[in-house]
Amino acid sequence: MRIRACSIASSFISLGFARRTLKYRINVVRSYSDPSHLSSPTRPGPLTQYKNLVEQGKLQHDPYQERVASELEKLLGRLEEYEKDMEEYHANLSNWEKNRENERRRILMEEAEQKQQGGIWMSVNKHQSNLLQRLMFRKKTDNVEPGVGKWVSYLNREKKLDSLIGRRPTAPRAPKGLYIYGNVGSGKTMLMDMFYSSTEGIVKHRRRFHFHEAMLKINEHMHKIWKNQVEEKSLQSSISSWIMNLSLDTKVKEWLAAEERYKQEVQMKNILPTVADGFLVDRQLDQRGASILCFDEIQTVDVFAIVALSGIVSRLLSNGTVLVATSNRAPNDLNQDGMQWEIFLKFIAKLEEHCEIVLIGSEIDYRRLIAQRSIDQVHYFWPLNSIAAKEFEKLWFELTNQLGGKVTTDNVPVMFGRTLEVPKSCEGVARFTFDYLCGRPVGAADYIAVAENYHTVFISDIPMMSMQIRDKARRFITLIDELYNHHCRLFCLAASSIDELFQGTEEGTLFDLESFQFETETEGGKLRTNVLAEGKVGSGGAPMGIISMLSGQEEMFAFRRAVSRLIEMQSPLYLEGVHDLHPYFRRQHQESQNNCAGTLQAHSSS
Repeated sequence: MRIRACSIASSFISLGFARRTLKYRINVVRSYSDPSHLSSPTRPGPLTQYKNLVEQGKLQHDPYQERVASELEKLLGRLEEYEKDMEEYHANLSNWEKNRENERRRILMEEAEQKQQGGIWMSVNKHQSNLLQRLMFRKKTDNVEPGVGKWVSYLNREKKLDSLIGRRPTAPRAPKGLYIYGNVGSGKTMLMDMFYSSTEGIVKHRRRFHFHEAMLKINEHMHKIWKNQVEEKSLQSSISSWIMNLSLDTKVKEWLAAEERYKQEVQMKNILPTVADGFLVDRQLDQRGASILCFDEIQTVDVFAIVALSGIVSRLLSNGTVLVATSNRAPNDLNQDGMQWEIFLKFIAKLEEHCEIVLIGSEIDYRRLIAQRSIDQVHYFWPLNSIAAKEFEKLWFELTNQLGGKVTTDNVPVMFGRTLEVPKSCEGVARFTFDYLCGRPVGAADYIAVAENYHTVFISDIPMMSMQIRDKARRFITLIDELYNHHCRLFCLAASSIDELFQGTEEGTLFDLESFQFETETEGGKLRTNVLAEGKVGSGGAPMGIISMLSGQEEMFAFRRAVSRLIEMQSPLYLEGVHDLHPYFRRQHQESQNNCAGTLQAHSSS
């Protein structure tokens, strides 16, 4: 038996994550994170960052990586001027929207006053008024379908507004983004994150999403919009703000309210553009300026992903958002199952129009070099025996005692109004069993909640993956993705080494193409084709099968990625970045800055 473990108490000094001198060259996803840049007002570009890390011996030079870094550097150089162009565009757009809305209301008021003056709803002689109504509207209501009249009125107003105010201003042509694809561990995410860090202070609206998080955010936005539509809260407030105080008859006000309601219903029917418009920019804040979307691990795992990505990413690209994306596949190879083919082809055409398609052609998984050249792998304990368990427990107690020793049960908020109970937690450190996180009906939303709230996660009793627990294996892969994306420190107590974890057991190999492609526990054992045809969405608000409906080839990518990331998460270079990059410490840093600013302001005013 073998155990990979040693004490790390010395490296865990007051959660400072003491720095270590690296004696080897590696290329890893978080290697861009030099803490000195975090407080610097201007950050070096991706090519400069890359070359500096190569010179320092922290990265091994790779010509494919340098080429992509160079392309990203050129894109960064074009963004400053584009930001100015977009600020001017958004100023024009804001004026256009304001003028159009004012003119639309003026037209509506003219129509309302004509109705009031015409005595259709109010007349000196009520009997004559009723007679006029019957004469004027009987034929119309007999021959016109309900809603068609409003639709025609709406279209006529829109055409009139186009002639009076003009069409929506055209956004300036955006610089072409990058779609970076290649093998697991080739440095795609590393380079994208270098670029993303360089855009701070240059581009106002910037977001970075991993696939799972993006899909959940889309669902959350859609859920909120539908909820508001049903409850009509936003509708009532917007109507009452200007209609209800008008000096018009009640029935005229009701007509105005109905026209306004119909306009919002028309807009609501095409929900994806509405979601896209709020995806990167908070509509309550200043919207002027360019927007950048960095999207890690683009996949088209099911119908919802294809439709949502096509609708939202296409809308963002059309409105001037610059996209930098990574994937294991070339764009044309994303949808090998042929789902929603026409929608998919339009999406690919939009991607190719707005992005340079760049291959990182290296066959090397640089994360694996860490396993070969790193002296210590101190966070992954195996096998599941008393010796490994003792070391794992010792580490847990050392760390929690260092943090005060008070271990409690906690609840963290999850998307869609849910919460997740954390059985053991202590000052940003949490502990779970494998079955608690992966053996229950939880998913990416829960894992994102854990990753955002806990900088250090302990997971015990991790088995070797087999076809008998394939759904647990899928959940575990998603869990690793989110812990990695949020730069968590991970401690594992497992049945095997990392390399053997996904190799299967005596029950059979984990990877079985037919079983993975067509069978899924989440959908109750239904054939995949039936699930796709039904197009169901789970009760939690997320599309059923985001994790489970991957094709066989995608599963192979996912396994390789999980192994590669688990290896990297043991490396000193990754661990050094936890204190600087994890949201828990970033929030602490921001709170500290806010407190300092408040103190300075109080002193200056006293």
